[in-house]
Amino acid sequence: MNLGDIADIRTGLVLTRKKVEVGNEVKATYNLITLKNITEEGVFNDEPFEVFQSNDLLNNQHFTEAGDVLIRLNYPHTSVFIDETKSGLLVPSYFAIIKVDQSKFLSEYVAWYLNTDSVKKELERSQAGTRIPSTNKSALNSIPIEDIPIYKQQALIRLWRLHQQEKALYNRLIEEKEKWFNAVTKKIVKGEIREEL
Repeated sequence: MNLGDIADIRTGLVLTRKKVEVGNEVKATYNLITLKNITEEGVFNDEPFEVFQSNDLLNNQHFTEAGDVLIRLNYPHTSVFIDETKSGLLVPSYFAIIKVDQSKFLSEYVAWYLNTDSVKKELERSQAGTRIPSTNKSALNSIPIEDIPIYKQQALIRLWRLHQQEKALYNRLIEEKEKWFNAVTKKIVKGEIREEL
């Protein structure tokens, strides 16, 4: 089974066609999802969304909806699941919007699966273009996807969420240790700490 068998895939909006030129009237303003909003692990970070000023009212098909999966069309081909809190964002053309048939597959499972090393390597092999290689809709449609029962998809997603929480805790611990180390070494240099560590 391929991704195209279980999902409808389309690309985002070519922004230059709808961007307001200097001196022209702004018809609408939208929050725009960009590459800086998503980590390489496929989760949203705390970066604010860019504001896009449009010369026209845009069609709903160019916006995220809960349950969608976005995939970056060029390296590193990161995918992200869209939940209710991230719906209504304008999607630019360097992302594809994947609408999964939810009767057999969980969108979050599809996002996780697309972020696996084997899929990313397959996408790298199928890249088109010379200056800025990118993946096209045809390559995405032909990605083989593991058809496993919903309960196993749910288990994988729970495990992935726990893994992401652990990584966040480790990163926070590393940051705190770095602050502690810097503070202690500064005190030693200034002579504020004289005893042996």
